[in-house]
Amino acid sequence: MVIAGILTPIENVLSNVLSWLHGSIGFSWAWSIIALTILVRIVILPLTVKQIQSMQRLAQHAPELKAIQQKYKSDKQRQQEEIMKFYKENKVNPAASCLPLLPQLPIFFSLYYVLRDFTKTAGADVPASALQFLNGLVPDITAHIRDHWSGILLVIVYGCTTVLSMFLSTTTLQSKGQRYLMLVLPVLFIPVVLRFPVGLLLYWITTNLWTIGQGAITRRMFPRPQLAPVKRTSRVPQPAPAAPPKTAQAAAPVAKAKSAPAKPATDGSGTPRQVRRRKKRGPQARR
Repeated sequence: MVIAGILTPIENVLSNVLSWLHGSIGFSWAWSIIALTILVRIVILPLTVKQIQSMQRLAQHAPELKAIQQKYKSDKQRQQEEIMKFYKENKVNPAASCLPLLPQLPIFFSLYYVLRDFTKTAGADVPASALQFLNGLVPDITAHIRDHWSGILLVIVYGCTTVLSMFLSTTTLQSKGQRYLMLVLPVLFIPVVLRFPVGLLLYWITTNLWTIGQGAITRRMFPRPQLAPVKRTSRVPQPAPAAPPKTAQAAAPVAKAKSAPAKPATDGSGTPRQVRRRKKRGPQARR
């Protein structure tokens, strides 16, 4: 395959590192995969720090971005243009959130080919005990996940850790639909995961656990910044003046009517008409 040919240098590096961890350090092959995963995460740690800082900037400017999206919601093309201008003015790189994922993809596929042809790395005569994990709970890390019930248990652990890691990585800029999709995606991916070797699943579980621990640490080291107030620019709509309450509007004419003096009644010539008052009659007058 073309992909396998392109990834051959990475496969050779992974094979050499696994052999060194197993032969020189003394790890089993399963723990060698876990140690390899931790080493990979340490190497891409600078990219992860940039990702965290970029996500913080996006969260800080979230009110302004939402205002721009609301203003140009009927014109998607203009909306994208204004958002890109806003990113450029505020020096925000939205693609930085994908930086840690890019180096992991070739490593993931390279490790898949390394585990598929594991005899080339470990040698033809590999004892069965060297391929076990957790004191024989997982009998063979090179076997497919669906070949043993322990693989299903690891899939459950994989699903839970993936959902938790994705939940911690969601931002305020994502809609509810995007957040729900990120939480449901691991469940939809399970039929594909069942075709992988157990060792590759160990790689993903270790990656998820690292992401969860990393999120807990970075939230203390890099607390979320306070949301910036919405700036009044040409791209951000200005708030409309608040209308007076209905009770105040209804009370205004009543107050004017009370304060205005009563006009005396007039006849046709304009002179005020005298009002005759009837005399009260006593009980004797009525008789």
